[in-house]
Amino acid sequence: MDDDRGLTIGDMASRTGLSVSAIRFYEARGLIIAHRTSGNQRRYARSDIRRLSFIKIAQHLGLSLEQVKAELARLPRGRAPTAQDWQGISEAIAAELDAKIAALVATRDKLGGCIGCGCLSLAQCALYNPQDRAARFGAGPRYLMGDKPLVAD
Repeated sequence: MDDDRGLTIGDMASRTGLSVSAIRFYEARGLIIAHRTSGNQRRYARSDIRRLSFIKIAQHLGLSLEQVKAELARLPRGRAPTAQDWQGISEAIAAELDAKIAALVATRDKLGGCIGCGCLSLAQCALYNPQDRAARFGAGPRYLMGDKPLVAD
């Protein structure tokens, strides 16, 4: 029911394509806030439709819920975000995506020295251990994919 008190959780689900349980999950994580009626039913602001849509898009782009929460915290409460509000968030996300793209391109460019080379050697692997930097820390794997060295360089 869409009235002056806000949208029900069912309305939010039908308008966003999210399940009711997903909306409750995002509310429990503080990404959206419902107010309660005198009958203790959840009601959401119309602007929460855009917030939930943003959450879906941001997660599709690979942002964590913590990153999504931080970006949503930049938006005003109690009114629909303006184009300028969304532009600021878009610029921050674009910078993050550019960094991910650069990392993926660098990884792609090193794949020629990895996939199918048969080296099976962390000492020679251009992806995991360039110039055998981990050798000074002893034998065995010292890096995890996407993580920092287990022992500092």
